[in-house]
Amino acid sequence: MSVTKDDIIDFLYDEARMLDEGRYDDWLALWLKDGHYWMPLDYKQTDPLNVTSLMYEDIFMLKVRVERLNGARTFSQKPKSRCHHVLQRPWVDEIDLEAGRIRTTTQMHYVETRLDEQMLLALTAQHDLALIDGRLRIANKRVDILNCDAAFGNIQLLP
Repeated sequence: MSVTKDDIIDFLYDEARMLDEGRYDDWLALWLKDGHYWMPLDYKQTDPLNVTSLMYEDIFMLKVRVERLNGARTFSQKPKSRCHHVLQRPWVDEIDLEAGRIRTTTQMHYVETRLDEQMLLALTAQHDLALIDGRLRIANKRVDILNCDAAFGNIQLLP
């Protein structure tokens, strides 16, 4: 089966919509079992394992995060945080289906709000995708915050 640039771009918009709508279980189903969500702490950081990151979560930790966000007894989420992704049109940097690689880059603004607090972040997200049984899946996602070296509060959701 083949995949077009438009299919890939639609997938990325659908992912952002799932997060904005709080459909975290649907979002989690997009991931491969060995995938990682990485948010580096430093500008142009290259190592998620031996250097501190804001977030480096495997599928187990992503499931724990989703369970917390969906939980009825998560008192830090009463009322629940909400988010809004404003994406520029994503770039499809590479499609190599024979090697199993699809790579994209998306610049966006991310807003997260809870009660009277609101946080705005400028981000660049890189997705490594795979085509599995005719469906696009997330192998890895890296989210770089433009001002990663600034002090900011807790990020509750998933940019």
